[in-house]
Amino acid sequence: MTDTVRPRRSALYMPASNARALAKARSLPADMIILDLEDAVSPEAKVDARDAAIAAAAEGGFGNRELAIRINALDTPWGKDDLAAVAHAQIDAVLIPKVYRPTDITACNAALADAPSRLQLWAMIETCAVVPHLDALAALSAGTRLSLFVMGVNDLAKEMRAKLTPERTPFLPILTLAVAAARAHNVAILDGVCNEFRDLDVFSAEADQGLLFGFDGKTLIHPDQIGPCNAVFSPSADELARAQAVIAAFDLPENAGKGAIRVDGRMVELLHLEQARQTVAIARQIAAQG
Repeated sequence: MTDTVRPRRSALYMPASNARALAKARSLPADMIILDLEDAVSPEAKVDARDAAIAAAAEGGFGNRELAIRINALDTPWGKDDLAAVAHAQIDAVLIPKVYRPTDITACNAALADAPSRLQLWAMIETCAVVPHLDALAALSAGTRLSLFVMGVNDLAKEMRAKLTPERTPFLPILTLAVAAARAHNVAILDGVCNEFRDLDVFSAEADQGLLFGFDGKTLIHPDQIGPCNAVFSPSADELARAQAVIAAFDLPENAGKGAIRVDGRMVELLHLEQARQTVAIARQIAAQG
């Protein structure tokens, strides 16, 4: 149930326990806002943060941004109550952390049986246990609310006891597998956060790597990361021009019914036409958002 033409370049985590952060989120140019009940909230503030997130969603003011709530893991004292509480919140999605197996998502989907049909399930990919099940997990999108993966590289690094370097070398196979599984089943996918928010050159390099891998966008931990992230994951002027040229060429009467044609000296096929239409659709939505 993913919306494949909706821009999802930037997804900013905001601690639901911080009233100023919730207010500021409404004015930031991120495509997505994730109100966080998990990592950014201390144990003693969990219940109040839950109430604050639901109240903020009800108050609205987030415009065209997708709004999600990341609940606590289901095996914590707060997880199941979080899931029940947000089922009827005025949000687009609930983000499930610490997914270990496909049955975690089917259980969440069952728990949301009475929730509005618009409510999506998003899954964090951040445990070693889920890696062998990525394809099976993504396949659940056909019969559940699952529509998006979010990488959690920090937690993977902790579980794997791996070093988290700027190149992210230990995690490259997992990033590849996650993107492949997502694409195989029409699931959107966001890259994990970059812990460096002061050096935006470091951030931009990691965002470029995410684009190279095929991610739709990236999760963020600081508002200063939004601008560089949107720039990386927006179609460039050259990319948009090429996409428009491909579409125009296939629309010519002499190319009707053809599966492959020549455009600007290059051979392009119907798969390139599909990519071109996707690029143009995303660019139009970005422009409409201002």
